[in-house]
Parts: sequence; C-alpha cells; structure tokens
Amino acid sequence: MSLAKQESIFLEKKIGRKPTNTEFQIVAAEWSEHCSYKSSKKHLKMLPMTGHNIISEKGLDSGVIDVGDNYVVTVHIESHNHPSAVEPYGGAATGVGGVIRDILSAGTRPIAILDGLRFGNIEKDPFAIWLFKNAVSGIADYGNCIGIPTIGGEIEFDECYTNYALVDVAAIGFGKKDRLIKNNAKKGDLVVLIGGPTGRDGIGGSQFASDSLESEDRSAVQIPDPFIEKLIIEAILEARNQKCIKAMKDLGGGGLSCAISETADSLSIGIELDVNQIHTRESDMNPDEIMISESQERMLIITDKNKLKKLQEICKKFSIICSVIGKVKDDKLMRVKKNNQTLASIPTNIVANAPLLDRPSSEPNYLKKLPKRIQLKEVSNLSNVLLKMLGNPNIASKIWAYSQYDHEVGIRTVIKPGLDASVLRLDNGKFLSVKIDGNPKHCYVNPRQGAIGCFEEAIRNVVCTGATPIGMVDHLQFGNPENPEIFWTFLESLKGLTDFAKFFKIPCVGGKVSFYNETPKGPIKPTPVIGVLGIIDKEPSHPQKIDRGNILIIVGNTNDELGGSEYIEYIHGIIGGTCPQVDFKTSKKNMTAVLESIKKGYVKCAHDCSKGGIVIAISELCMMNNIGCNISLEKISAKHLESDRILFSETHSRYLLVIDKKDLKKIKKVFTENNVSYGMIGNFGGNQILFKKGSKSIINLRIDKALSKWEKSLEELVIHG
Repeated sequence: MSLAKQESIFLEKKIGRKPTNTEFQIVAAEWSEHCSYKSSKKHLKMLPMTGHNIISEKGLDSGVIDVGDNYVVTVHIESHNHPSAVEPYGGAATGVGGVIRDILSAGTRPIAILDGLRFGNIEKDPFAIWLFKNAVSGIADYGNCIGIPTIGGEIEFDECYTNYALVDVAAIGFGKKDRLIKNNAKKGDLVVLIGGPTGRDGIGGSQFASDSLESEDRSAVQIPDPFIEKLIIEAILEARNQKCIKAMKDLGGGGLSCAISETADSLSIGIELDVNQIHTRESDMNPDEIMISESQERMLIITDKNKLKKLQEICKKFSIICSVIGKVKDDKLMRVKKNNQTLASIPTNIVANAPLLDRPSSEPNYLKKLPKRIQLKEVSNLSNVLLKMLGNPNIASKIWAYSQYDHEVGIRTVIKPGLDASVLRLDNGKFLSVKIDGNPKHCYVNPRQGAIGCFEEAIRNVVCTGATPIGMVDHLQFGNPENPEIFWTFLESLKGLTDFAKFFKIPCVGGKVSFYNETPKGPIKPTPVIGVLGIIDKEPSHPQKIDRGNILIIVGNTNDELGGSEYIEYIHGIIGGTCPQVDFKTSKKNMTAVLESIKKGYVKCAHDCSKGGIVIAISELCMMNNIGCNISLEKISAKHLESDRILFSETHSRYLLVIDKKDLKKIKKVFTENNVSYGMIGNFGGNQILFKKGSKSIINLRIDKALSKWEKSLEELVIHG
C-alpha cells in the first residue's frame, strides 16, 4: 500500500508526527481512489440527492426509497472490474456478495440482483470469451446459491475492453421502514465482527483497484463463499428483529481499516480494537495484513452489552463465527492494539476523509479528430444487413447468459428479463420496475449526450412496464483521472446526468465512481452505467401476445443520428458521427403519453427503440411473438433520410406501442392531448419481417431465419469460439 508524496506530508502535518507502519497502511487503504473518491467527491455533490420519498440515514451504504405503507426499497451498485479481469469467476462472484451486504447493512433483505458485463471483442478474442464465460458462471453460482434472483442487466462487447472486464452489480433490497438500521453508538458499546475468517486474500484490493491494471495480482482477488453469505443474511435479519444491532457496516474495500474509520467518523465516536481478537484464516497473519485484508462475507456490528449474548446465540444458531474485537470510546480516535501494544492511534476524521483533489480537465484531442458528418457506402441488400446485425453480439439474444441465472427464486419476479425492464412484486401491493443501461459507443463520441442517453434509455425501459420513475443510481467508469482528457469526459458525463435528473426530478439515491480502468493497451471508453427504479401502483399488465392485425405505433421522431451506433461501427467500421441527443421537453412529453396509454389499458405491448435502431426493436417484437410485420418507412417520422439511416438510427425518446384496432381512437386522443409526434407505421401478421418504401420492398426476412440468427449467435461464439 502506498500514499502519494504530498499525501504523506499532509498526513504527518495533520497528526503532528510520522505515522506508525500500521497507521500508514490503514490510511493508504482509506485514501485510495477506490475508497476515498478523492478525485470525484467534490463534483458528485452537483447531483440531486434528495426528494420527498428519499430517506437519508448516517452511515448507510445503500440508497433508501420510501415506497409507502411503512415499506422501503434499498438499492446500491458496485463494480469488481480489476479482480474480474484477473480472475473472472471469483471476481464477479465477490462483486455480487459485496453489493448484497451493502443492502443488508441497511437492515433490508436483498431481493434482486442486476449485472452489467463488458468484455473485449468475442468474435476475435478467445480471452474475452474465457472472461465472459467465467464471469457469468461466478454471478450465476453465487446468486443461485444464496437464493437471490438475478432479474436483469446488460452485456456488451467492445475492443476497448480487450484483456479487461467491467463487472457492475446492482442489488435491490426491501424491508419495513421502522426496521431500518439507524446507526448510533455510545461509549461502552461493543464492536463485533461476524462472518468468514480474515485471510490474506484481497490484501491491498482497494489499492489494486486504484491503479491501471498492468499485472495479474491474484493475491488482491478475494475468495467467495456464498454459503456463509446466505447464513449471514438470515442471521443479520434475525438480529435486527431482536434489536441487537445499533450500527452495522459491510467489510468491503479497505477491509477493517475502512469499515472501522468510516463507522466511527460518521457516528462521531472512537473505536478501539484488538487484532488478536479477530478470527483469522491463517495463524501467522501480521496486524497490518489483518487491517487491510478484504476477505469476503464479513460484517461489522456495534451492539450494547445487554444484547451481546443474544447476538452470539443467533450467530451460533446459524453457525457463524462472532468475535468481539473492540469497544466504542468517546475520543474520536481509531485505536488498533495487539494485546497491550498500541499499533495505531489516529483521529477517525483524518482517516475517513482523504484530502480531496482538484483535477485539471481538458477536451480530448480524439474528439476533434472524429468525423462529424459520415458518408456511408450504399448497401445493396438491407435484408442481409439486418440478418448480420441480429447476429452482432451486442444485439443478439443474451438468453445463453441469463438462462443460467435463477430469476424467479423468491417468487417476486412478475416480469422476467428479456425485453425491457424486470418487475418485482412488493408486499404492499405495489410493484417495482428496475433496469440498468449503458452505451460506451455513444459516450465515446459525446460523453455528455451519451450519458444522458443511457439515463433516458433506462427510463424508457422502466416506462414500458407502466412504471413511474422514482430514483436512479449511477456507476461512472473511466480511465486514469490524472489524465486531464479522461477527467474531462467524467465531468461532462456527470454534468449531463445532473441536468437530466434535475429536469425530471429523479433523485440520485446512490452510485459508484470507478477510475483507472486501463490496461497497457490504453483506457476504456467512458462507460457510465445508469440504473432506474420505477413504481407501479397496481398489478402490471404483462406484455400480451401480439396477434394478426394488431397495429404498430411509434411515438417520437427519428433523426439522422448514427454517431456511435452499432450499424456504422459493425457494418461500416466507422467511429464518429453525430451522437443521438435528448431533447428534455420532448422526452418528458413522450414518456407522459406512453405511461398514460399503458395505465389506461390501451397498449398490448410496449418496447423502446435503442441499440440497433427501429428495425432491431421491431424485429425483437416479431421474433419474441413469432409473428411477421408489414412496416411502411414513409410513415416513420424522419426528415428525408436514406432508408438505412431511418432503420438503424439510435435516436432517443422513441417507443413502439402495439395496440388493438378498437383502441386506436382512444390512444390517438392521448397523443393529441400530450402534443406528441407519433405515427401508425404498420401492422402484424404473416411470417415475414417486411419493410416497404412505397411499393418497393426494402427488407424481407423470414421470422424463423431471423430468430435462429438472433438466438444462436452468442451461444455459438461462446461454446465453439
């Protein structure tokens, strides 16, 4: 573990002496970028983080949203990028375990997981396939073992992730408002460590994650044990019910160093602990190793003396080790002892609050070199292009991956993964819709508009289930923040998200910033991932089967916005162009009209237009319902665009609505009242995906041929390489 020279000087000045070796290791862990957010913290304050249904409690590791009737939903998102790039099975699995414990630390039961996975080009790179297969297995095995459904996510491949992996995991929790952990403590309370033993796995993990990945440091990767995690969940919830927990924190990045210092600082207390009381996996571990180990499945609990025996009984019942490792003091110091020897004695506010940095930023040179207006070679056979696009790993069905996840365990899953957002049943008769989205191709071409587009896409997915958005979480992933050009892309993305969140009055309830996502080949593309939660007040109508004669309506206009699209990169090999931009007022109008139409029961099925454009979105509806369509390009609102630009533009704020003829008049009235642009662009029937321009057939593709390509492409790549 290390500190920058100026940080070492700052630390010595603050404490008035040279730190002991243990103090140095503790501070180095907490002041790492991964734990301290020293590059981003001052900027994150621009995001709106309050709202009438947002609950703020000191020391909570997850966002809390009041959903009425004395119930709350909790949400958190984390990443395990470096570990997953080195050891994808364990790295991805421990990513799941860590974010679940963040949910648990609020006193809520984890009820769902979502994952966002990104790897190199699996059509060309066998190593990317290996990373992908093992990361999926790690997530599936961990989630399935602990009985928490993985209900959605996203999978993407791009050469910028060559020899690397992005593994984002979001978790959702649910519980009673009056059972939330309030996090308080007083002098004399006891500090307890429960769960797995502390080992040498994960030592230096936070520092490992706070630098570019240049070596395979497997010692920094933690070892997962989902069976202990399952026992911890049940023990914690029982201890909560028995009021044995005054404060609680997950041991994540930085291990005990961060958990102790952050808990003490947030509660304005001191904590004294004895490393000899900590249960370890190896008998010869030294105190510094114990303090910075990031071994998994561990929770820190503060309880009072009267409740200790009950807590110990509960842990014994679930066969979990429970060690009293220290006590609460009133001196606001973090004191580490080994028997009577003091190894560290340092103010908690110094440890828990790294000096914040004011990084310089400048617009990247690469943006100035990207072509703004793109010229495309004429494509003679758009049916063949559509077939090729359906086999594009970024568009092809991801059923190979999510079929390995148990997305129904817990019997809450009402709408399963596969189309737009997933929906969970809550105990108060309401339903929670959740989706995460990212688009590094857009964000590379235009970091601000790309980030806004990710946000709006997640909203569109949630709206398509009939849910009203109530909160968002963000995970902002970039390269080295010491590079002014990379830091500029971070700031631009953050400003875009802030503007959009404020306009829509959707508060940010949590998030994560991950820097140093680089390999010797260079940085990743800017990759913000946005999760949106929405509430449905009554039983949602499941997407109904599309029947012959049903009408297809598009809400929204299609613009000449192929920049960063799958089409120009996958088919034409071009990077650049005009990135899709979101008009906030139009976005709001379209969202409102679609929500109203769904809630009034006029819509059989809703689907947003996003990756791959309108032709992919319509093809997905056809394939998933095994029915053809007859679409007229002239009826799609687009200003004199060539056919391929209409078909493959990834313009935002567009929705596809499938309706019965009997509801046409009523839904038109909704659109007129909301002053939205819409068009009746075709109907369903037959066994061909048919797009026409006048009397001329532009695309004519059999459903069975399209479905085979879409369903089998990814699986064939993964299994056969």
